[in-house]
Amino acid sequence: MSNAVSTAPGRAVGVKDSKQTEQRKAALAWLTVPALFFFLVFAVIPLAGVLILSFTRRDGIGAIGAAGLDNWFSVLADPGLYNALGLTFLIMIVSWLVQTPISLLLGVFTAGSQRYRAALAVLYFLPLLLSSAAVAIAFKALLDPNFGLATGLGLPFLAQDWLGVPQLALGLVIFVIAWQFVPFHTLIYQGGVRQIPKSLYEAAQIDGAGTIKQFFHITLPQLKYTIITSSTLMVVGSLTYFDLIFILTGGGPGNSTRILALDMYLRGFRANLMGPASVIAVILVIIGLALALFLQRLGGKDKQGSQLEGL
Repeated sequence: MSNAVSTAPGRAVGVKDSKQTEQRKAALAWLTVPALFFFLVFAVIPLAGVLILSFTRRDGIGAIGAAGLDNWFSVLADPGLYNALGLTFLIMIVSWLVQTPISLLLGVFTAGSQRYRAALAVLYFLPLLLSSAAVAIAFKALLDPNFGLATGLGLPFLAQDWLGVPQLALGLVIFVIAWQFVPFHTLIYQGGVRQIPKSLYEAAQIDGAGTIKQFFHITLPQLKYTIITSSTLMVVGSLTYFDLIFILTGGGPGNSTRILALDMYLRGFRANLMGPASVIAVILVIIGLALALFLQRLGGKDKQGSQLEGL
């Protein structure tokens, strides 16, 4: 009898808590409606439109006609597609190899508490405030062999045909991309480092671990999910380096810097082949989704789990 009386209030409280939890979940579900609406209008519907256009024939002026799978067959049989695809992955991989260690080291450096690091952080983040078009125009003017830095500062080794030699042009594109986007990823790593508990470093210092050991045994493992997030943004973002390359090299010399995004633009708005351009757009989306899913799977099933787990 006493047990029944004592457990009844607990059950009542449990039922009340479950109802409150359900109400809270329902309220949160309604809050997602605006986000879902904007995602549907600005992402799903345009993507569906591009997919439909890939099966049509249109020159940008006349009426739209059905083309079936002709656009897909013509694009997939074009060697230029695979050249652009190879260049896209080459720039993606090399830029990741360049940006990741630099961003990681700068992020760890700027996460310190010294006063001068705050001033340096501002200087590091300045390229982040500039548009890709402005960055491309500035570098194109600075590296002009006749009127750029080579002439102004009297530096003969800069008097190169940077945009006329395929290897130099490709290297320049990767350098400019890294120069512009390293600050963004530095900011990501800086936030990740500042979330690491200081008690871990204090314990490591007591055990006699130096700065290098602390970096490899504490900082890097704790930044696992931060590295995955930064790499996802870096890799998927490399598929959209259109404006910078378009202004800097125009895809040249020849087709040495003609990546997929630029190839899509040139087919659609220079050659007025909207159908094949839409095919390339769909291919870009598929590649981006596949890379993003692959990188997210590297983080394991519990991507939102605490970085302290397993220590």
